[in-house]
Amino acid sequence: MSDKVGQGFFDAPAVYEKIERSDPELVRQLSRFGVSTIHEADRRRGYMHEIKPIVSGLSICGPAVTSLDHTGDNLMIHAALEVCQPGDVLVVTTLSPSTHGMFGDLLATSCIARGLAGVIIDAGARDVRDLRAMNFPIWTRTISSQGTAKSNPGWVNVPVICGQVNVRPGDVIAADDDGVVVIPKERLEMVVAAAQAREDNEAKARERFARGELSLDVVNLRLVLERFGVRYPDRENSPGKQS
Repeated sequence: MSDKVGQGFFDAPAVYEKIERSDPELVRQLSRFGVSTIHEADRRRGYMHEIKPIVSGLSICGPAVTSLDHTGDNLMIHAALEVCQPGDVLVVTTLSPSTHGMFGDLLATSCIARGLAGVIIDAGARDVRDLRAMNFPIWTRTISSQGTAKSNPGWVNVPVICGQVNVRPGDVIAADDDGVVVIPKERLEMVVAAAQAREDNEAKARERFARGELSLDVVNLRLVLERFGVRYPDRENSPGKQS
């Protein structure tokens, strides 16, 4: 079987309708933070490589519903929409790498009607002008007008790999202009607390930066330079320097 599929894979195509979603209150709390802050708070884990926003200026945060499709086929996206709940993030990937335009304005219209938070696709999207006019929150690996079939059944709500990162149904997806990150359910509370602590520390540092202090002093980087033996030859050779 493909390495795109995680533990819990079943040979027969299937749609799993019941999943354990992350705590909605913790999801709400996490949504206050940007993706970069969340990524750092989770010790730089869970960042989806090469997945970028189609529409800038948007951000989403919600539990994942996964769709595992055959390359060049988007049948299971249609099946996944039936089990999505308001606030869910649809995460789409394929059995092998794909650049097909698997998602367009009609599917986006359906997503909006069903209250989805947004869509993440480890493949392509099309109808981009319409998606931007709709201000639809979607992140993809590429843009392509190449169409897809609807003839190869796959899987909904199985563990997948999207953007080189493991995603399980119900894990939290956060996305903004900086990219996409996934937070496993069991780490969510810890990441929320760490993200808040990071925001608090950055607020204090920002005040010092605004007063003109250097990051070398605010973040104690002078000690790092010293530890690595970084020299300042011009200072060493300055006039009046005592030997």
